[in-house]
Amino acid sequence: MTVGEYTLITGASSGIGRQIAVTLSQTDNVILCGRNEEKLTETKRLCASQSNVLIWKYDVSRVASVESVLKDFIDTNQIFISKYVHSAGVDGMRPLRSLDCDFVHNVYSVNIFSFIFIMKALCSKKINKSKIRNAVIISSNIAEMGAKAFVAYGGSKAAANGVVRSMALELAPDVRVNSVSPGAIKTDMTDAMQMDDAVIKRMKNTYPLGFGKTDYIADVVKFLLSDESSWITGQNIVVDGGRTINLNG
Repeated sequence: MTVGEYTLITGASSGIGRQIAVTLSQTDNVILCGRNEEKLTETKRLCASQSNVLIWKYDVSRVASVESVLKDFIDTNQIFISKYVHSAGVDGMRPLRSLDCDFVHNVYSVNIFSFIFIMKALCSKKINKSKIRNAVIISSNIAEMGAKAFVAYGGSKAAANGVVRSMALELAPDVRVNSVSPGAIKTDMTDAMQMDDAVIKRMKNTYPLGFGKTDYIADVVKFLLSDESSWITGQNIVVDGGRTINLNG
């Protein structure tokens, strides 16, 4: 990467986002974005080099101000962002009867609205000198399936895949945009779902290759951001150990 050129990773404080940041730090200057500065600092310590890492403490659910705050961050650090990975997300596991407007709005704000408006900012000549060239959003295999209590979450991930297709067409040929849909991967978010042993056992039986690891997703993201995938855009890459092809599950 050239001097001043960075890759932005939201949701970098833990889980898949943290692993993506660590993996990309081997080759890129990276910006770690998240709400918790202590956890972002932990991620920074895991990166390949401390000198090529910036921390942007920001809650991406604050969609209305994300463009102006990102502009200030870019101006202050005198950088530009050429690659962007949106890994920020909330699981949104709640049955339909318990949904309210604030809950659904928060899920969509973090999972998809923030991605849209960060991309808008990165495409701006005034904010980022129109330097963005590649973006990946972390979706989910639930976007093409269904599960009880996942109306908000599943809907937001399906929206992400739809946004990627339209955005990829609008921004081609200068910018490539893709999504990655993981299956069951052990992270703080999945732990928070508090699944009992019976549910975990049942889920394992539906994954032909077993549960995934965060580095499986990070490796695919790295590929999509590289020149090796230069003819891929508007695509959703499913990385779920065969879950979505298993009619026996």
